[in-house]
Amino acid sequence: MSSLSCSASDLAPLFSSNTANATAMANYLCARFDTIANKLSDATYAIDNTYLLFSAYLVFAMQLGFAMLCAGSVRAKNTMNIMLTNVLDAAAGGLSYYLFGFAFAFGSPSNGFIGRHFFGLTDYPKPSGDYSFFLYQWAFAIAAAGITSGSIAERTQFVAYLIYSSFLTGFVYPIVSHWFWSSDGWASPNRTDNLLFGSGVIDFAGSGVVHMVGGIAGLWGAFIEGPRVGRFDHSGRSVALRGHSASLVVLGSFLLWFGWYGFNPGSFLTIAKGYGDGGSYYGQWSAIGRTAVTTTLAGCTSALTTLFSKRLLEGHWNVLDVCNGLLAGFAAITSGCSVVEPWAAIICGFVASWVLIGCNKLAEKLKYDDPLEAAQLHGGCGAWGVLFTGLFATASYVNEVYPGQPSRPYGLFMGGGGKLLAAQLVQILVVLGWVTATMGPLFYLLNKMKLLRVSRDDEMAGMDLTRHGGFAYAYHDEDDQSIKHAYMMGKIEPNMGKIEPNIETPPANHSLPSEDV
Repeated sequence: MSSLSCSASDLAPLFSSNTANATAMANYLCARFDTIANKLSDATYAIDNTYLLFSAYLVFAMQLGFAMLCAGSVRAKNTMNIMLTNVLDAAAGGLSYYLFGFAFAFGSPSNGFIGRHFFGLTDYPKPSGDYSFFLYQWAFAIAAAGITSGSIAERTQFVAYLIYSSFLTGFVYPIVSHWFWSSDGWASPNRTDNLLFGSGVIDFAGSGVVHMVGGIAGLWGAFIEGPRVGRFDHSGRSVALRGHSASLVVLGSFLLWFGWYGFNPGSFLTIAKGYGDGGSYYGQWSAIGRTAVTTTLAGCTSALTTLFSKRLLEGHWNVLDVCNGLLAGFAAITSGCSVVEPWAAIICGFVASWVLIGCNKLAEKLKYDDPLEAAQLHGGCGAWGVLFTGLFATASYVNEVYPGQPSRPYGLFMGGGGKLLAAQLVQILVVLGWVTATMGPLFYLLNKMKLLRVSRDDEMAGMDLTRHGGFAYAYHDEDDQSIKHAYMMGKIEPNMGKIEPNIETPPANHSLPSEDV
């Protein structure tokens, strides 16, 4: 795009032979051009930062989706506990990412392994990033922690949530995001030189960086804790411990779907950018729209594939399976959403559904218990998404999103050779190894120190009652004198552990409430 700048010496000869007047006119016009250029620059920064802030708000709204999904997927006696852990992920993650995580992830200049500037946002913002960028990256960090909380739901001590959430968002996740997203990262596609296999890893919005990290961390947490009480019977057969509210699961899924439009399209970080010389209807705004379309198609395809596949396998239409299938498609397309054609996103979603079904079958055979299928969904489908990008990334889109390297490798099935696929395989291996080496020992130590799992009695009674002072659902308020029903719902007192009926004698001349037939 041409620069809006001028020089008086360039303009003066165009006006008249009177040098003094020509120079004065040229200076005046150049001053006006400079003012316009500055205003346009300010407007561009404002538009881009507003777009990024809006995307950050959408990604943060996914925490509400996680909360609803988790609440609906657990039994009613653990609702308050799982809701509290979702709040904790955001709160503890906010402080740990502010103090350490952002610096480890994006503290440039740095080495290829870890960032080393901007601790506590010192000397920030910079021309390379503003506060909106921090907020956006924090929303991603707490999303990874939220994934892990689903895997270890219904049996984990509160202090363990606090420790793992701070460690994951403050150290484990930021290191991974530095490797693949920072301009200094050893496997980043944004490096100016020494690209991994001449390409770097293309994980645009985080199938590996976010979903695999959260899923693998949850895998180790759930594996070390062991299954919930009653999840498998004495003969080893699987027993379904169904969540208490399909309505909350559906609500959470729709909220996550909505937030994913900030997760994937928002990862462009800017919107006011033209391609080529500008002046065209096609620019980064078009790429953002295409990314929203590929995201949508992958999720829809995976949801429908799961619906019909489970109908054939199990004989019924299950809305809970469909919701998980939907999220599986989203998790998979997150890596390549900006560099693949819409038709390829349909393939991504179709395979993601079967990856989820296969991982769930394997988990059942291995007696692995994950109440939200988080490790299978985010870990397994996230890994498929990373591979999918190495197979279907399109040359023109890769060069748009990652300019400056005209000969950059692209998808194997699109004629780009196997170098990008090799880089994607490296990402899967190093993420698996890094999260295993950090989160595995952490959960093991917490377990050895008796800080990980609650007692069997507490688990069977429900953590809302034993750890949080009561139930999430209040059926009757004793102080409300306006309630005149003769018979009230029984309740469990926290210090008694037994059910006592709460019977209210009807006042004189008051008949029992009639029932409509």
